[in-house]
Amino acid sequence: MQQHSTSIPDIPDSDAPIPESDMPTSPEDVSPENVSTSESAVSQSAVPTSPEGKVLSFQWSWKKQPLAIAYETWGEGRPILLLPALSSVSSRDEMRGLAERLAADYQVVVPDWVGFGESARPALDYDPKIYHKFLRDFVTAIFQQPVVVIAAGHGAGYVMQLAQQKPAPWSWVVLVAPTWRGPLPTAMGDRHRPWYNFLRRLVRTPLLGQFLYALNVSRPFLGWMYRRHVYADAQHISRSLMRGRAKTARQRGARFASAAFVTGALDPIRTRAEFFDYFQPLPLPTLLVIGEQTPPKSLEEMEVIAHFSQVQSYRMPGSLGLHEEYPDELVAGILPFLKKYLS
Repeated sequence: MQQHSTSIPDIPDSDAPIPESDMPTSPEDVSPENVSTSESAVSQSAVPTSPEGKVLSFQWSWKKQPLAIAYETWGEGRPILLLPALSSVSSRDEMRGLAERLAADYQVVVPDWVGFGESARPALDYDPKIYHKFLRDFVTAIFQQPVVVIAAGHGAGYVMQLAQQKPAPWSWVVLVAPTWRGPLPTAMGDRHRPWYNFLRRLVRTPLLGQFLYALNVSRPFLGWMYRRHVYADAQHISRSLMRGRAKTARQRGARFASAAFVTGALDPIRTRAEFFDYFQPLPLPTLLVIGEQTPPKSLEEMEVIAHFSQVQSYRMPGSLGLHEEYPDELVAGILPFLKKYLS
């Protein structure tokens, strides 16, 4: 297969805010003549490949607005879907190490979520309905039978919501450091939702919103975030890593979905009880991966699921970004279960 690369356009190395437009943007230009505007319309078209995998564009629409969704495939064989964590720096690149290792035996598919990475980043009012529908449509269009899904972070809630369907789109589920609350509700509680909503609307405004967002995705702040709850070992946080993550976060239009995530607007459910209900009873074989350095609040909820449901658990070094920091250890824990269920 002939392969060549595509990349995110370069931005200056400074931490100054990048001029943004509130108009929709995508990794490739989307022509209305080539995309159906019906809400459920989906199609696929190839775009250039990278040395590691083939980059494709999934043509999707939300409320008659066409949106180009970037996704990448590696390898051949039984398919596996990898879902990146939602965050201010969310992109399929964080799954690259895991995808490369699994591609030796499987076909691996990794999308960028709507509003993140190289996917379209329009100024939508991002909420869980968008992500539920996107994930359902993407899986239906790409896979012809139930597929193994490996979801990090906030992807867990969306995956488990679809797992309740009959028939379910998944054959087996791996939840890697699963979360269900955004950073502000986790840190400050749910009683401040009106203030979170005000902050999200503020970040959406020109100038002031761009300035506030630029502070949140400056390299020093991102480095602090990675040291605090993303990576377990600060020595793994290189300048090139932070430069790449800042570049991802500071793309045109990136602030809209990011602000929704940080303020809790993308939380798939609102209470701990609702999250635990996804696992009682367990709808499908599920492996729960827990990082030994996970922040206390998130760790507590993972341990409750591990002890009071029928999930299988795998503990390993790492924090909320363990899939990116320790791909070798993660693959070592996943492969025995994959071989069991896909044999």
